[in-house]
Amino acid sequence: MSDQNQSITEVRDDTDESAAPDLAEEVSQQVSAEAQDGEAGEAAGDGEADDDAVEGSDRLRALEREGDVAADYLEELLDIADLDGDLDMDVEGDRAAVSIVGADLNQLVGQRGEVLDALQELTRLAVYRETGERSRLMLDISGYRADQRARLVALAQESVARVKETGEQVALDPMSPFERKVVHDAVAEAGLTSESEGVEPRRFVVVLPL
Repeated sequence: MSDQNQSITEVRDDTDESAAPDLAEEVSQQVSAEAQDGEAGEAAGDGEADDDAVEGSDRLRALEREGDVAADYLEELLDIADLDGDLDMDVEGDRAAVSIVGADLNQLVGQRGEVLDALQELTRLAVYRETGERSRLMLDISGYRADQRARLVALAQESVARVKETGEQVALDPMSPFERKVVHDAVAEAGLTSESEGVEPRRFVVVLPL
């Protein structure tokens, strides 16, 4: 194992040991809280607009803090691995987004983005360890996810065209949850529906006719 990969593994082990024991409990609490919030929202009256504005502002600050914590963690990891990269933080929709841009970062992406996915989960654990909040942060390296998203949207559009032409459903190759989400969104935008079938890691998208 190279020194760089060994260093990354050591950081991963340290993060897992520190954060993993409480993660399952935190996720369970998060799901319960979201369900309660949904019930409360249905029962709320006309006075919730101001509360929504305050909550939106608080949520934005929380996401910005997620980005800061993630950037600190990733910067430390890059230093340990002796890699150069510029970090860019943003908020996209309802999640924090961090991008690393630099030369010679392909080893942090890996085959089909497998290393990138692992680093994203480690970064989310680091955020959880620091904030106590479950993170949905999105990590990109050298534009890999942006390029991947464009390819998946094109694939979804081609599949939609084939379904409309033949009237038959189209099953795609197995994909990661991120990839399936991109395809589902693109199919819906094109006016058709899709569903996921199978079991991880061989779960795949099926585009359905009207």
